[in-house]
Amino acid sequence: MQLPKTYEPGDYEADIYALWEKSGAFAADPTSNKERFSIAMPPPNETGTLSLGHSLFLTLQDIMARYNRLQGKDVLWLPGTDHAALAVNAIIEKKLADEGTTKHEIGRDAFLDRTREFVGQSRGTMLGQMRAMGASCDWSRLRYTLDPALTRTVGEVFTKMYNDSLIYRGHRIVNWDPNLETNVSDDEVIYEEETTKFYTLKYGPFQIATARPETKFGDKYVVMHPDDKRYKKYKHGDTFTAEWITGPVTATVIKDEAIDPTFGTGVMTITPWHSMVDFDIAERHNLDKTQIIDFHGKLLPIAGEFAGMDIVDARPKIIEKLEAKGLLVKTDENYVHNIARNERGKGIIEPQIRLQWFIDVNKQVVEWKGKRLSLKEVLQSVIREGDIELMPKRFEKIYFHWIDNLRDWCISRQIWWGHRIPAWYRTHTDGTVETYVGLQAPTDDESEGWNEWEQDADTLDTWFSAALWTWSTLIDPALATDNSLSLGDLLRMSPDFQAYHPTSVMETGWDILFFWVARMILSTTYAAGQIPFKTVYLHGLIRAEDGKKMSKSRPESIIDPLDVIPKYGTDALRMALIMGVSPGNDQNWGWSKVEANRNFCNKLWNIARYTEGVLGESYTPGSTPEPQTDADHWVLRKLQQSTDAIGKHLDRYRFSEAYDELYHFVWDDVADWYIEASKVQESRDVLGYALENVLKIAHPFAPFITETIWQTLYGDTDSLLITSEWPKIPKADKKQAENFEQIKAIVTETRALVKSLAVSKPSLYYRDVPFLAGNAELLTRMGNLAGVREVSDGTGLHLTSTTYECWLDVDSGMLKAYADKLATQIATQEKVVAQLQGRLDNKSYVAHAPKEIVRQTKEQLEEATANLERLKVEQTRFQTA
Repeated sequence: MQLPKTYEPGDYEADIYALWEKSGAFAADPTSNKERFSIAMPPPNETGTLSLGHSLFLTLQDIMARYNRLQGKDVLWLPGTDHAALAVNAIIEKKLADEGTTKHEIGRDAFLDRTREFVGQSRGTMLGQMRAMGASCDWSRLRYTLDPALTRTVGEVFTKMYNDSLIYRGHRIVNWDPNLETNVSDDEVIYEEETTKFYTLKYGPFQIATARPETKFGDKYVVMHPDDKRYKKYKHGDTFTAEWITGPVTATVIKDEAIDPTFGTGVMTITPWHSMVDFDIAERHNLDKTQIIDFHGKLLPIAGEFAGMDIVDARPKIIEKLEAKGLLVKTDENYVHNIARNERGKGIIEPQIRLQWFIDVNKQVVEWKGKRLSLKEVLQSVIREGDIELMPKRFEKIYFHWIDNLRDWCISRQIWWGHRIPAWYRTHTDGTVETYVGLQAPTDDESEGWNEWEQDADTLDTWFSAALWTWSTLIDPALATDNSLSLGDLLRMSPDFQAYHPTSVMETGWDILFFWVARMILSTTYAAGQIPFKTVYLHGLIRAEDGKKMSKSRPESIIDPLDVIPKYGTDALRMALIMGVSPGNDQNWGWSKVEANRNFCNKLWNIARYTEGVLGESYTPGSTPEPQTDADHWVLRKLQQSTDAIGKHLDRYRFSEAYDELYHFVWDDVADWYIEASKVQESRDVLGYALENVLKIAHPFAPFITETIWQTLYGDTDSLLITSEWPKIPKADKKQAENFEQIKAIVTETRALVKSLAVSKPSLYYRDVPFLAGNAELLTRMGNLAGVREVSDGTGLHLTSTTYECWLDVDSGMLKAYADKLATQIATQEKVVAQLQGRLDNKSYVAHAPKEIVRQTKEQLEEATANLERLKVEQTRFQTA
């Protein structure tokens, strides 16, 4: 079978992927004695289709998996999807609202049925898209966060934490979203800048400032810094009477170091029920807490005449009353502050005190390395002591800042989709509430009909189950059905857990370092007694071409990977995504990158077609060639260097550097030089060997085209490129390889001189350079020369790029004419540079000219300066000659 003239990705990709799957190439083998490499795929949310961001992580992880397979390792890349509780719940609730109903009207069971149907459809779509990206994951181990085995581990960890007093139920302040009517975690809150009014109000002898007067009805504590000299006459605990919104209040002075004396008047009243900071102050001083706003964003009876009003509508009316009472001092109309929103539902967050489930991050009950630590201390230890490496390292500072300020984690959510909290309650005749926590509902029959056990209606934060991902996915599903086995039994008896955990690396976006990565460390060190992974590689975000975030509000900015693949092919998309990628740094999408990599695929295809034409059907992969020419030794040495460099880069997750090495080796060395040399000095075995191993080192980056070429050329050997071995290139003769480097330099300079002088096929003369004699025809053909001759002496234009004595047969008159031409061009260009520089040195021009014109002037200066330098280099060449 022959390669056609052009490569059409759509003609091959689906069949190639099916071939891989059928062959079992993706499957891991825990019984193998091979070195292990394991990675757990960050499970995409089952909310629709994959994005470019998903395509990036699939590409990076697939490169890791394919490279390590070629290294001869037993590779497990475990795929999965996430039930995405909050996101999916929001989608279904919106669908119901569009239909004119609510989840409460249809009931919990019907709501869950609707949700399962939706995610089932999304899951199929997403898995198909993963395959389209070439993901070589072990589909026989596909996991879903609501699978029975994973649900079992969620219940086990919740119960274990509860029994260890790490999980508790209590009244604490949470981030409440009135729109979705649920709590959200601190990490799911985003902040948006808003310009609003800022009011300074009279409060007894003090002035306080606020942007939210609607929260102030219950304020009866005025707080100041203990070292603020302006208020030294007021003692902690002093009381006074102040006229306030609905009448006089008795207020108490509180001294607390949390107050910033430089902000406003340095005095504030606190609203502990509706502010995280105020709640902490109230906790420290054992102060009362009063709810002002209900869970729907409306004022409660404490607001008097404003009760029942929406807080936004009530705000101006409250200010009117304060002004009428002489309590409004001033209004700042342009106050800029941040408002908190739920990243998922976009609802404005209203802090509320609620009876919820929390994880205590400060209780020292975790056994770790022979010490009893808190979860927070373990999180700090594993990074500080080097158990886990963060890439890039600069994220350690951000990580520690987050951990050092970590609050108890609220894990309960008031939504129906997700893992239901494994807690049951019943009320006794004396009013006390009994709580039971376990894997299954309590079965005792001591209760009366009126106080039967009732399960908690809430579900767990999605991140609670996601935090168990690296090891819960490795639990044997069959073992998980046996409730007689403990969590320790499940871990010990599951072959996959024993073989593949801790995983080798976690590759994910930097934006979920705290959402997910830190929580995996927290839960895994506690429940499994191991770190979840040895390395964390944090990739950046894919932004639109203009550098802004891709957004649904700008539909033109969103790129669908499945729109790119039919036109350019999967390999071109994959390589475009890793061009310039570096850990922790965002990158802009660029169509030019995709086009450049489609061209690279075409270049690879053409190399294969040329090689096929030379070899016919006589080449068998796997043989070691005997190099014959300097070019042979050079290309083998280059192949060895590139193979080693690419391997070292991939071992350290330097994907862009590895790809850059591949790109330039294939394009610059193989295509531009060795292929051209082989047209003069044919060496069939080395040519075939070079192609065979180019396909191997290119395979992790461009799996489809490389496997297509392999199957077309070597398909009758029943071998697969995906399961072949990483090249071990034999050493080439260094001196002969260096000879070809000299030939390259001579050809490159000769081509440039011939073009500059506009001379037709000069001869090349040399003295005492033995290897040139054997490469005379090669130099003649590649350098566009009349011939190559060895002489004892002579004059002409000496070459400066080689250490050997070589010159072109060009007369002095032609050289002088060209030198004069260069001098004239340099003088003209110097005037252009001086003119542009003078324009930019003029402060008035820079200050008053349109910014676009100034930018263009700077670009013109850069271009003119570069041209001037090029002319001077050319002049130096001829002066040397």
